Amino acid sequence: MQRRGFALLPLALAALVVAEVAVFLAVAHAIGGGWALLLLAVFTLTGMALLRREGIRGWRAFRAAADEGRPPGPEVTNSLVGLGGALLLAAPGYLTSLAGLLLLVPPFRGVARRGVESFAARRIDPLVAGDLFGPRKVKVRRGDPVVVVPAQPSPAAQPSPAAQPSAAIEGEVIEGEVLR
Repeated sequence: MQRRGFALLPLALAALVVAEVAVFLAVAHAIGGGWALLLLAVFTLTGMALLRREGIRGWRAFRAAADEGRPPGPEVTNSLVGLGGALLLAAPGYLTSLAGLLLLVPPFRGVARRGVESFAARRIDPLVAGDLFGPRKVKVRRGDPVVVVPAQPSPAAQPSPAAQPSAAIEGEVIEGEVLR
């Protein structure tokens, strides 16, 4: 499934180029060719200046979190979203500049940061995600039955089937923190 997404990447980039040219021509028709080029140059130069600022800001936030013993994941994802927004703003084109500006505005930046965190947390080990992003929240309703499956020892160390406990134990929900 992931290979198919990469196979469509050249087609998506070609469609983006066609859309960027169409938008540029529409803007040039509306405000004039010289003004359209000037506006595009302003967006690109602003994006380049923001790349440096976002990189330095992200590194400082990461170092501060590491020095204080806090999980650095939120700072890293926030700076990644900021760098992505600055990079899109630096790329020549009105559509990419608009996407970059949206990633730099606080409400959209927070949504994108949470999306990047959840994307990363789904693809890495839960223990690493907890170390990187802090404790994960688990939604449980009070009174729901909980099924606990005990860890099975290795096949060589298992007693006879008659002596084994039941595979699942049902009980009440207990609020608390997962330690291991």
